[in-house]
Amino acid sequence: MMSMNMNYRRLLGVVLLGSTALASSAALAQAAIEQGAAVQETGLTDIVVTARKRAETTQDVPVSISAFDAKTLAAKDLTNLEKLATQSPQFTVGRAAIGSGAQLTIRGIGSSFSSIGLEQSVAVVVDGVYYGQGRVINEGFFDLSRVELLKGPQALFFGKNATAGVVSITTAEPTANREIAGKLGYEFRSRNLIGEVIASGPLTDTLSGRVAIRGTKMFGGYFKNRSVDQPYNTTDVATGVVTQHVAPAVDRNTPQEKEFVGRVTLKWEPTDALTATLKSSVTRTSNNNGSWNFVTFRCLNGTAQFNASQPCRRAFNIYQNAFPDEFAGKVPFLNDDGDVGSQYRSFSVTGSVNYELDDITFTNVANFNSNRSSYQIDGKWYSSPAIESWGTERTTFRAFSDEFRMLTSFDGPLNVMLGAYYQKTRREYGSSGIRLGHENSAAPAQYRYATIVKDSATDGETIAGFGQAIMKLIPKVELTAGVRYTHETKDSYFIQPYAHPGPVAAGSVLPNVRVTADQTFTNWSPEATATYKPNRDITLYVAYKTAYKSGGFSNSGILSRASTVRDFTFEQEKAKGFEGGIKTTLLDRQLRWNLGIYRYTFTNLQVDFYNAAIIAFTTYNAGAARTQGVESDFEFAPRAMPGLTLRGSLNYNKARYKNFPGAPCYTGQTIGGGCTIVAGIPRQDLSGTPTAMAPKWTGTFGTNYDIPVGGGMELSLSADGRYSASYLTNVFGNPFSRQRDYVTLDAGVRLHSEDDRWGIALIGKNLTNSFYVTGSTDATLTGGGTGTAAGRLGDQVGLAALPRTVTLQLSVKY
Repeated sequence: MMSMNMNYRRLLGVVLLGSTALASSAALAQAAIEQGAAVQETGLTDIVVTARKRAETTQDVPVSISAFDAKTLAAKDLTNLEKLATQSPQFTVGRAAIGSGAQLTIRGIGSSFSSIGLEQSVAVVVDGVYYGQGRVINEGFFDLSRVELLKGPQALFFGKNATAGVVSITTAEPTANREIAGKLGYEFRSRNLIGEVIASGPLTDTLSGRVAIRGTKMFGGYFKNRSVDQPYNTTDVATGVVTQHVAPAVDRNTPQEKEFVGRVTLKWEPTDALTATLKSSVTRTSNNNGSWNFVTFRCLNGTAQFNASQPCRRAFNIYQNAFPDEFAGKVPFLNDDGDVGSQYRSFSVTGSVNYELDDITFTNVANFNSNRSSYQIDGKWYSSPAIESWGTERTTFRAFSDEFRMLTSFDGPLNVMLGAYYQKTRREYGSSGIRLGHENSAAPAQYRYATIVKDSATDGETIAGFGQAIMKLIPKVELTAGVRYTHETKDSYFIQPYAHPGPVAAGSVLPNVRVTADQTFTNWSPEATATYKPNRDITLYVAYKTAYKSGGFSNSGILSRASTVRDFTFEQEKAKGFEGGIKTTLLDRQLRWNLGIYRYTFTNLQVDFYNAAIIAFTTYNAGAARTQGVESDFEFAPRAMPGLTLRGSLNYNKARYKNFPGAPCYTGQTIGGGCTIVAGIPRQDLSGTPTAMAPKWTGTFGTNYDIPVGGGMELSLSADGRYSASYLTNVFGNPFSRQRDYVTLDAGVRLHSEDDRWGIALIGKNLTNSFYVTGSTDATLTGGGTGTAAGRLGDQVGLAALPRTVTLQLSVKY
């Protein structure tokens, strides 16, 4: 405890010292102004957010929050969650072909990407609607009015399952005046052509509309596939005949993505009190390789275990092969041409009604959304003539939800918010695995080359009620207290309708046995906050927060003779703890400086384990994990230099498993490395080990400078640097998976008219071309000897972030 307190004192000293130096610099600037420098009415502008379902500025809301307005989102081309993460030092996003489709992490807490049954600990909310699936990363988020990143547990305001934080996205509304805008961009590295068209304005006296369309066509890719054609021989178990095949190399340039996103919004305002909005959107994306960012970045001897000619290094290269041509039509969910790729289709419609009386506002938000995701991938993620493994998958997800809220705004000291939430979901999952030269001509034709085929589904239903009391007993102090009650059921099944006779005989696969689970979860999640505002420019707050994420079912698991239903189910995840801070606006609204501190404990943290030796996914509940730290950020806009803004942040975070005995060993972990055999199963104690994606130190520094150049023109310059200390990318403590520290730099230059009627911009991201991964797993079938004295570590495959990109962009607006 003394050591921890010393660390906090040192950290606070560093943060306060840096902040004092910043304040001193700002004071000098202010002194110069007072001595006669020309002053213009500029300074800082406020961003209005709805983190508590009421309009507040980021400086007034007692929440750790980062917010991006429409101008910032457009200028920095933040059109997906991955790009957003580059601007948010405590937030990481890893894109994955398999499992949930993404790994979203805040402050070292997030959900593994490898299980389709896991909902995210970091919830994504779009226009007030909760999206728990990681595959929401495939949605095209453009034409936005703002994005809010809320850190820490969020129980009351965002549907459910927000134990680590929330990304709240608000799309643009119809405008009061007629407006047509267009944007054309070209990214040079991937040769990606990007087009956007937006039309907005009134349709009648009470009805307005907005149509937004985005399309992209990538003629190249971010990554190079360095593989060559590989031989692959199959042995027909029915006849003993050996057949020679060729596994062709995946296209050299990947992912060659195509995207179409469309959104239509209608807004009806028949009276000053009533507003009804209907939004409908579709997304269509496809590419030529579902696992295009899976890079084998570290191996024991510097080369892949099954291919000494393939280097393992931190570079934007992959080594993957497509299916042999003969497999087309003989493997479930495989493309007609037998090639690899991924396809995503989604549809969403949201209806919201807002009715305002003098002192009470009623709001109802209803939504239906569905998506279908398919992939065909090289499942070992490297190229080898010795061994091959492919995978295919098709999943569908449908959800209906409705949320009703009532919020009062009385002049008295007490106001309340009351609400109810309902959600109904259906997830269907099917996949196949092809490996080890398996063939069976006696099987149904669509299973001939399959090793294993899986079929699973989960039906979910959630009913929740929530409320909050807002008390302002004295003018400068606000107390809030609230609670959410959740009742949730999940009914699931899993079956392997086919398995090759080889693994069946070995007992590693049990076909045609149906596993079912009917799960029920209930939870009360209270929270309370005290806020003190000595004046309009200072906010101090302290909060106690809790949150909950339901348990579930591992739809992508594997059933063997030794399996039970317990190998498929996992328990609910909970969070509780404290945070507090101070938010200030100083120097006559030229400087913002904020400081926050937090400490949260998570029980039954849901983590997914990929057993590379048998290609199985199992979700575990870690006994407890803790994240604690300090965050500081500033923004400075001196009136002495109109158009200049400086900003930065410094963050310390310590995320550790507090209690996780009986955790599975990572592949190749030895006895000396802490792995022991318990009842024939390799186990380790992860207590005290860092969680994944949890750098101790992160920081940012950036600047914007808008310069009038005459003739109604303006030049805008921007640069943003981001630093991350090293961190583990594997959730089970594998030191071989460590990502070293790195620095990235984004920058842009834009020449535009002062009224923003037109502009031309050059936008660069990751200009340092830093290679870093945001999640990892063992390469399939690599490593071995786990729990012995002679273990061999598996090759590490990481979810690589994008390399350097540069985009030329033209925009017009009428």
